[in-house]
Amino acid sequence: MTDMQGNSNRAQQHGAVGSRSIGSGIVALAMVLALVGAVMGSWYTIDQGDRGVLLTNGALSSVVDPGLHFKLPWLQRVEKISLRQQVLKWGCENQSDCGNLPAMQAYSRDQQPADMRVTVNFHVPEAEVSNVYTNYGSIEALADRVIARKAPQEIKTVFGQYDAVSVIQNRAKFNKDVADAISSVTDGPVMIDSVQVENIDFSDAYEQAVEARMTAQVEVQKQEQNLQQERIKADIAVTQAKGRADSVKAEAEASAYKTRIEGEATAEAIKARAAALANNPLLVELTKAEKWDGQLPKSMIPGSTVPFLELSTPAPAAN
Repeated sequence: MTDMQGNSNRAQQHGAVGSRSIGSGIVALAMVLALVGAVMGSWYTIDQGDRGVLLTNGALSSVVDPGLHFKLPWLQRVEKISLRQQVLKWGCENQSDCGNLPAMQAYSRDQQPADMRVTVNFHVPEAEVSNVYTNYGSIEALADRVIARKAPQEIKTVFGQYDAVSVIQNRAKFNKDVADAISSVTDGPVMIDSVQVENIDFSDAYEQAVEARMTAQVEVQKQEQNLQQERIKADIAVTQAKGRADSVKAEAEASAYKTRIEGEATAEAIKARAAALANNPLLVELTKAEKWDGQLPKSMIPGSTVPFLELSTPAPAAN
């Protein structure tokens, strides 16, 4: 009986020692894991393009630049804020690309409905990192409160100032007006980089009406071009006819001028000849003599006058 009790006591002692050994091993393992966790949790890195918000027991301590940094394990933690460009989209062809943003539908000034695809690009300035975390907690919350809730109304307001035709013809101006409107109402720690109205999709009925109207306008322009061509041809024909008429007139005037000049010259010649005859009666006889070939007629008509020349007898020479 005594031996059995002794054996039982020794077994209990060995069991207690084993339990203490296992407990010590667990504690040691926990301490090792805690040490490893402390070492691993005491350093961190910030990527280029991000900034870190260092929190000590939940309070913002500082904004950390890119690189390797150290912190107090369990007491400090780091939240990252991206400075890279972010995108908000409305009216995506695949709705999953737009996240939870709804489709963008608006009415033009002439009451034409249209679905629009709009993209807003923005980023957080480096100086506003602490403001973003303190007041918004994250970029997603910032974008939702500052841009996503205000932009659709501004886009619809600007679109309502344009007729359906004018918004298509003045896409660049409309895009600028939308960008200016969104920038003017964005009053948070964010910078709007650009706004693109990528597509404006009107109803099928309106697009068919526009197509018909454009076809009619093209036909009218074609007719106007044909009319203009005919007018040009008519102007050319008139100009050519006028040119021919002017040429004929010029020729007639030239001929008349030539005739007048020749007549005046003949008249002057006759006048001069008459004056010469009047002043020189013997000039007639001289002309006859110049034209006489020295031969007398071989036959004469009875009763006709014998032609002769009045030849003056030269005066005798003085001795």
